[in-house]
This record gives sequence, C-alpha cells and structure tokens, in this order.
Amino acid sequence: MKKIFRLSIVILHLLLISKLSVAAIVDTVETTSQAMHKKIKAVIIKPNDYDKLSVMPTVYLLHGYGGNYSDWVRNAPAVQSLADEYHMLIVCPDGNISSWYLDSPVNPDWKYETYVGTELVAWVDARYKTIKNRSGRAITGLSMGGHGALYLAFKHQDTFGAAGSTSGGVDIRPFPNNWKMANILGTYAEHPENWEKNTIINMTHLLTPGKLALIIDCGTEDFFYKVNVNLHDLLLLRNIPHDFYVRPGGHNSAYWANSIKYQLLFFHDYFIAQQKLAVK
Repeated sequence: MKKIFRLSIVILHLLLISKLSVAAIVDTVETTSQAMHKKIKAVIIKPNDYDKLSVMPTVYLLHGYGGNYSDWVRNAPAVQSLADEYHMLIVCPDGNISSWYLDSPVNPDWKYETYVGTELVAWVDARYKTIKNRSGRAITGLSMGGHGALYLAFKHQDTFGAAGSTSGGVDIRPFPNNWKMANILGTYAEHPENWEKNTIINMTHLLTPGKLALIIDCGTEDFFYKVNVNLHDLLLLRNIPHDFYVRPGGHNSAYWANSIKYQLLFFHDYFIAQQKLAVK
C-alpha cells in the first residue's frame, strides 16, 4: 500500500511539473519611448506554444488609475491560461499611475498616446512573432485603461482592428476634479475644449460602422455605469455595431478578473474571423 501511495505521489508530481512546463511565459521587459525620452516597463505574456507558432495576434491590456504594468497578471492571473488557450500574445504596458493614455495638450513631455499607440506597437512587432497589421491587434483595459483603449483604438484604427473597455471612464467630463486629469488636460474651467475633445463619448464621429470591432461592459454598481450606458445608446444611434454587457458588480478587481474572460474570447473570435477572411 505504501509503495502504491508513493507511486501516486510521484505521478502527481510529474503531472504538476508537466503542467507547469507548458504554462504561459510571463516576462517583464523594458521598452523605450523616444517621445518621452525614457524607459518604460511592460509585462509580455507569451502562450505556451509560442515557439511552435509562426505568427500570433496581440492584445494590449491597459491598467487603471493608480496601477502599473503588473496589475493584470497579479489581479487576474487567468490571463495567462487564456493566452495559452487562444494562442495570443498579451502586452501589459505601464501607462503611469495617471496618464489616461493621452498626449497632454498642456504638458509637452506627456505623450502616452504616442507611446502606447505607436512606439510600443512598433517595439513589440520588431521583437515578437506578431501579426503585424490591424487584423491581428486588439486593445482593452479597465477604468482609466478602458478609456485609454477606446481612445487609442478610435484614433488609431489603422493599428487596431478590435477594442474593448471594462468599467471604462468613457466620459470624463462629469469628474473634473478626479484622478489628476486636470494635470493632463488643464482644469475644466480654464480649458473645457481639451475635456470635450478628449472624452470618448465625443469621439464616436471617428467611427465607421463595422470597421472597428467593439466590446464594452460595466457593472451595474459601478460609478461609471451611467456614462457607459450613455455611450452604448449613442453608438446605437450612430448604427455602430458593438457588444455591450452589463451585469451585477462594482468598480473592483473581482469584476475585472471575470470580465477579461469575455473580452479575450471576443477578441479571439475576431482574430479567427479575420484569418478566415484572409484565406478567401
């Protein structure tokens, strides 16, 4: 009996080692922003079959206010297994604690739109086996990162073919004194044009129906819930196709850890559809 028990332990140990050996590879890398003259860290998640794949799609995953590049891996570790399941590269850049992923109109040294939307994409494409066009790129994020993902996708539709937002600050105007946004845009009282121009809900005119695949979700107890519903209604009015989900939940990591599963599935389906179109 003891021999059988020991053999069982050895088998379980070997199975565990085998499972770990094919897990996604998570690396912290140092990228460069020429626009801001500095090094910026990012987490890169490679699927376990990275070496076997010739190319793969990429999802850029943005953190929220007060966070950093490690947030998604730390707070939603399922992204690693999802990278394996969907055979995708996931890039989690550092957007500073309060960048809102904008090029600031009042601070010329603040260029996070340029960094994430242009410099980082070029950096990743030069070093990894990515699909180097919009059909193989998606971007999403939470809260500030949800705003950033839609902002970057709306303005860089030649770069990203799909975009998402979870609990996103899709209309920043109701919050003029929050999250250090006045440092980036100037105060709303003095520079209302900067706020009007750089809020997502005022940027839907940039969209052409069907060009950008969109998924947006928000919890019903979230303080951003109302502005997300308003964006959904406006997209409907403009005949912009999009997936919109609401479910119970607040502005917290438990909601985002659940949400990202649906977001990445949406992008996986988009990538598969694009591959089918390419071979026709």
